Amino acid sequence: MDSPRKRTCKNVKTLADSAENQEDELDVSKFENVRLSVEENPRAIFIEPFYGGSHKQLIDTIVKYIPNSHVVTLSAKKWHWRARCSSLIIHSLIPSISTENVLFCSSILSLSELLGLRPDLQPLKKVVYFHENQLVYPIREIKQRDVQFAYNQITTCLAADIIIFNSNYNKTSFLDNLVNIIKIFPDNKPKYLKTKIEPKCHVLYFPLEFPKNWEALSKCNAVLHIAWPHRWEFDKDPETFVNILKRLKNDNITFRVSLLGETFVDVPEIFDEAKEVLKDEIVRFGFIENKNEYYEALQVCHIAVSTARHEFYGVSMLEACYYGCLPLVPNRLVYPEIYPSKCIYSDETELYLRLKQYCLVPELAIHHRNSLNMDFKRFSVDELVPQYLQLF
Repeated sequence: MDSPRKRTCKNVKTLADSAENQEDELDVSKFENVRLSVEENPRAIFIEPFYGGSHKQLIDTIVKYIPNSHVVTLSAKKWHWRARCSSLIIHSLIPSISTENVLFCSSILSLSELLGLRPDLQPLKKVVYFHENQLVYPIREIKQRDVQFAYNQITTCLAADIIIFNSNYNKTSFLDNLVNIIKIFPDNKPKYLKTKIEPKCHVLYFPLEFPKNWEALSKCNAVLHIAWPHRWEFDKDPETFVNILKRLKNDNITFRVSLLGETFVDVPEIFDEAKEVLKDEIVRFGFIENKNEYYEALQVCHIAVSTARHEFYGVSMLEACYYGCLPLVPNRLVYPEIYPSKCIYSDETELYLRLKQYCLVPELAIHHRNSLNMDFKRFSVDELVPQYLQLF
């Protein structure tokens, strides 16, 4: 097995290789992709059980501004298991610390379990960040919902001192759906959960690093280029998007498409179908690890589309919009909070018709994007990081 890998962050010293095993503690060397950084007398502890995508991006952004930080992360694999087991894996990796510190974690961590395993962490200021909430997670089959993940997030909120949501929609959907989860309990239903949790809740948008000076690449106006910049997972509903593209192709509508976004262990089968059926239309297929190359890929696209069923902020869509794509987003989830009404479609038929229109006249997409009045400053590191630093 790989030993824990080193990571280098500004103002953060690195703990080499692996923690020394002690009796009755987990053997860290038996876990893949455990990342550790440590500084004496840390000002803050950062814990991220799913260190990938926006979860990784947030930790990497904030830790640059927090000296004396201790960072523990697990790789972005099998989030279900990270939500179930990360406290057990992580609890022995955190050294004994003083009580002046802050513990900052994402809601994937079961904070109440961690505190049970490490009661010495209880005096710390405990800040939980919600990238997403499991109370409204879409399910593929109509069966009794497995409430364990929602339950973990509820108990995490009860254990936390401060709860940060990345959007008003995220906060509201969590608080409003507490009652629906409690209804599933067979008896002894807990009371006053919203009353206990809501006063701790705050909203801070996800801080994005927008370069102030960059040269826009020219777009090919002859053929519309569509971007789909999302994780290749069920909750982003790639099937709807691919089916609309297939319909455009069957109607002899010309377009190009780049299917971008990070992939994990389980990739929906629709991407294999898309690779074959849309082979003549696909420009890029797969995750672009180099950020500059990724941003260049976005710049040559005219439109970025979301068909998501589960979205609470949408880093990839905001980045695509910043780099010159016209966003087309559904009238649900967080999107009406962030995007003007001209970017919002009501259903799949409207999305098809709007894409068809832009395919026929690509210059129209450029015109609509250029006339889009969006204030990106409110999503920027410059605006938001000072607010995050107040948590510490």
